[in-house]
Amino acid sequence: MQSGYMSKWGGLMIRMRIPAILAALCMISIGSELAMAQVPPHNPGTICVTPKFWCWAKPPGPRGAACFCATPEGAVRGVLD
Repeated sequence: MQSGYMSKWGGLMIRMRIPAILAALCMISIGSELAMAQVPPHNPGTICVTPKFWCWAKPPGPRGAACFCATPEGAVRGVLD
């Protein structure tokens, strides 16, 4: 009787892992787009996008070019969008 009990819970745990893994993957993919969702409408090349935030490009340039955002800890490298 114990082996049936264990397999019942083991199957439940496996069935619960799949949705948990899918939810984690969705959160990761959405998280990377959240910073971009907060960028205001702008002309191409006028916003510098870093991995965690954005700033207005000074000076603007061609989209995809390297840029820097100033922070209290120093400059953070980004890409013009």
